[in-house]
Amino acid sequence: MFEAVEELVGEHADLEKQLADPAVHADQANARRLNKRYAELTPVIAAYRSWKQTGDDIDTARELAADDPDFAAEVKELEARREELTERLRLLLVPRDPSDDKDVILEIKAGAGGDESALFAGDLLRMYLRYAERVGWKTEIIDATESELGGYKDVQVAVKARGQIEPGQGVWARMKYEGGVHRVQRVPATESQGRIHTSAAGVLVTPEAEEVDVEINPNDLRIDVYRSSGPGGQSVNTTDSAVRITHLPTGVVASCQNEKSQLQNKEQALRILRSRLLAIAQEEAEREAADARRSQVRTVDRSEKIRTYNFPENRISDHRVGFKAYNLDQVLDGDLDAVIQACVDADSAAKLAAA
Repeated sequence: MFEAVEELVGEHADLEKQLADPAVHADQANARRLNKRYAELTPVIAAYRSWKQTGDDIDTARELAADDPDFAAEVKELEARREELTERLRLLLVPRDPSDDKDVILEIKAGAGGDESALFAGDLLRMYLRYAERVGWKTEIIDATESELGGYKDVQVAVKARGQIEPGQGVWARMKYEGGVHRVQRVPATESQGRIHTSAAGVLVTPEAEEVDVEINPNDLRIDVYRSSGPGGQSVNTTDSAVRITHLPTGVVASCQNEKSQLQNKEQALRILRSRLLAIAQEEAEREAADARRSQVRTVDRSEKIRTYNFPENRISDHRVGFKAYNLDQVLDGDLDAVIQACVDADSAAKLAAA
């Protein structure tokens, strides 16, 4: 079992030698690539070495137990440890999403339900900002259109990791399961009869693209400028500082009006556009090469209605993986780990089964 890991041991040792060579670090892009791969392999190699060592320890303990029965208990303990390490190593060998260590752009859009949907979009924004704060990520609101009652018709947020990222703990690795339709059931503030209403908001999560990830021909862009506006349509300023960029080959549109400068708004809009184009490119690549891949992640398909937030019962339900808990108030305050982990576990189980 795990004979193929020996090749990874050799690759890990080779990477260690390369990274010890000062000349390698003259090319920063190459050094980052090598460091990334080294960080990916390190936990696999550590688990594999522990797995092999435990196997040797079991053999030794069995030999000793043949002469001294007191060692029989140690054999059982070591065998249990070996099973744990076997499962851990299997999980570490699950194919990784190449974007897992990327930061993301999170978009929340009010959907069916009018003002109540916009208020719910505001609740989702607060939930994600609190969650990011809990896990130590940085957040930056790129653009937002507020509703008259204080919610959001549309808001876009950049979410970035800080420092060294552990494998599987990057922003995209955790947040990619949040994309989809989120449904809320509660008595709206505007409801005088106390009736429970259902409304929804859409969440889109895309890995944030760097300029090297997506090549954009300036001739493919149509850039329009206009005056920013706020809730109710009143003018925020009297200059044409808001920017809308249309990528003509795909029809993808990105806009920004939050910054005071037209140049700043243009940069932020380009940032959003790059991430959207990267997401499209990844989806096309998946469609061409990944019928198998799609079947592996079917349980966390972003196109489905993914989650219900039921306020009267203080219940949150994720329909993709059957997760249900009665701590909605805590989840909305940013305690999202259990919900996300259920999706991670379901995705890993599907990949393991397919492998």
